[in-house]
Amino acid sequence: MAKFEHVYYENFDCLLKTIEKGILSGSVSASLEDSCDFSAGNARCSVRVFERYSYLGSNRVSLSVTLFQAESGPVHLCAITAGGSEAMFFKMNTYGEEAFLEKFIELLP
Repeated sequence: MAKFEHVYYENFDCLLKTIEKGILSGSVSASLEDSCDFSAGNARCSVRVFERYSYLGSNRVSLSVTLFQAESGPVHLCAITAGGSEAMFFKMNTYGEEAFLEKFIELLP
C-alpha cells in the first residue's frame, strides 16, 4: 500500500476531471472501476476507484481517490493504492503500487 494526502485550493470539479482524464489517458490498461459522489449541506465528497495492470509487478493494482470539500474551503485529497503484492501473509513486490501512485502525483496541479 502506498498513500498520498494533500490539500488543494483548486476548483473541486476541475480537480476531479483532471484526475479522471489523467489516469485514464495515462495507461492503456487503466480503467475506472467504480465511483461515488455525495453531499450533505455544503460538503461534497467524491470517491473514484481505478485499476491498471502493473508490468513491474506482473499484476493488477488499484488506486482509490477521495476528494472532500466542506463549504467553499480547500479540497482534501487522499489517494491509496492496493493490490500489488504477491505474497499470502506479508507484502512483497509493491513496485506496481508505488509506480501507480507516482504517476498519479505527476498529473496533479
